[in-house]
Amino acid sequence: MTEATRGWQRPSIYDVAKHAGVSHMTVSRVLNGHPNIRESTRERVLKAIDEMNYTRSSIARALATRRAMRIGVLVDSPVQYGPNSTLRALESAARDVGYAISAFSISEDDELQIDTGVVELVTQGVDALCVIAPRASSLDLLRQQSTGLPTIVIRAEPDATWHTAAVDQRFGATLAVKHLIDLGHRSIAHLAGPLDWYDAREREQGWLDALADAGLPAVPAINGDWTSDYGYEFGRTFEFGDITAVFASNDQMALGLVHGLAERGIRVPDDISVVGFDDLPDSRHFLPPLTTIRQDFAALGSLALQLVIDAIEGEDGAQHDMIAPTLIVRSSTSAPRV
Repeated sequence: MTEATRGWQRPSIYDVAKHAGVSHMTVSRVLNGHPNIRESTRERVLKAIDEMNYTRSSIARALATRRAMRIGVLVDSPVQYGPNSTLRALESAARDVGYAISAFSISEDDELQIDTGVVELVTQGVDALCVIAPRASSLDLLRQQSTGLPTIVIRAEPDATWHTAAVDQRFGATLAVKHLIDLGHRSIAHLAGPLDWYDAREREQGWLDALADAGLPAVPAINGDWTSDYGYEFGRTFEFGDITAVFASNDQMALGLVHGLAERGIRVPDDISVVGFDDLPDSRHFLPPLTTIRQDFAALGSLALQLVIDAIEGEDGAQHDMIAPTLIVRSSTSAPRV
């Protein structure tokens, strides 16, 4: 197996052992020049190392630390932008410090896969677990597992059970709503995400906090499903009354919202201002370009990886930390018409 066929993953001593058809202790004995090794076995192990394009220094590091140099990542709802971007950021950060990532994905329709995922990752010989689990139901299931491994969960709220790290979702939402308030909007609706998602809860609370701080009333939030289709139906059918702005909980629903409004002849931002959340790569090309909240996933990946490595090494690092998001102002927001 070549580096190209493995993609980004860097093999561990356990991968070499599996490829050679021997135990990891046999690999260790070969690398350390143990005399009681059959020559055919020695050659098979050395051939596996060469075929996997893996340096002996990396294997030696794993042997010296008695670690696999691999972190297991359990990803809930990987098709969504946030979880997917967080996984890619973790992969990049892990490569930079000589760790590999093994990922197990869970779909929204199969929550019980979390049990299978934990077992599969642990049996691969990982040094720690990172859980990208945006739904409360997933973490409820995870609490029933006991692995004995250092574990970090990507969520904005601290948790007594695990290390936690996240982008500050509530602060991002307050940035979005305060931007609208500063423009002069006094009636601001919220198109929320599914409230089983921690991020959706935090963003809704940020909307409520910003309105309360400004002494403004809150209309009931509308709970969507993250999709552009839902935003489109909302924009096409909702009776806005005196509402002059909408804070959408993600950019995809904001995109559908703008489309639905346009079909009714409601102009953005002339009639309704719209703010999203995430700053998708295409958000600057929406019509109009979307004002949104940018999450720094690269910084989140580096932070989460450092926290989990500190835990692996037994250091007393932070139990919880967050990355501040930023407001990106584009053309989808303006002052309300007088």
